[in-house]
Amino acid sequence: MTRLRLRYGRWRMARRMCIALLGAVACLGAPLLVSSPSLAASTTAESGNPINDQGSSYEYRSNITGVTPSVPGLSFQVLEFADRILLTNHTGKTVTIYGYEGEPYARVLANGTVEQNVRSPATYLNTNFYAQVTVPPSASASDPPHWQVIDRTGQFEWHDHRIHWMSPVPPAKVKNRSRRTLIFNWQVPIAVGSTRGAIAGQLYWTPETSKAPLAVIIGGVAIALAGLLFVAFVRRRRARAALAGGDGADSRRTDAPAEEAW
Repeated sequence: MTRLRLRYGRWRMARRMCIALLGAVACLGAPLLVSSPSLAASTTAESGNPINDQGSSYEYRSNITGVTPSVPGLSFQVLEFADRILLTNHTGKTVTIYGYEGEPYARVLANGTVEQNVRSPATYLNTNFYAQVTVPPSASASDPPHWQVIDRTGQFEWHDHRIHWMSPVPPAKVKNRSRRTLIFNWQVPIAVGSTRGAIAGQLYWTPETSKAPLAVIIGGVAIALAGLLFVAFVRRRRARAALAGGDGADSRRTDAPAEEAW
């Protein structure tokens, strides 16, 4: 009878685990069922720091299609769909990024020092997703750069209005919101040493879908539940077998071990 109580105790524990897993599915599945417009609505209030903002919608994607000049050790990456660009410079040369009026905006020196031109209007315009800021009178694209050191990592991460859609209203080109649509081609001018070039890319409207991640979660939990139920079924059958033929044997063998063998 001790064995039987142990086995049925484990069966109840397995049932509790199943209930807990079903609760986890409900918790994980609920956020994934939220539609993209709802997610977009939560990001309309700007934090003042574009690194923390996603703009008007998660359904925009900016992709880099090419970089000139092509130099070993130089890489660019679009972060958070279409929010900002990450520059990594291991070229042994100074890499300069130019602002919206062609002025030097930021640069990463050969030794990894990162500098920003506080006289570039882009320094201030890039602090808000829709550039809804007042540029101070001290910032003028025609003035000589005034460089300020902001980092020494060899990397510079910045928000750039040239790579995203500058309105919370979807562009007229998006006639079918369920279809991937090219919005525009873009370029961000740069220089590697004295050689001028650009980061080239494309902005797309790309509908967000959440069915696949939810299906993966449900499938994984279903497999786990099936495994738990199978183990519980085997244990229950063993318990029934022990109940049918184990009492007589136990009365004859008082030295039998009390714990279940695995």
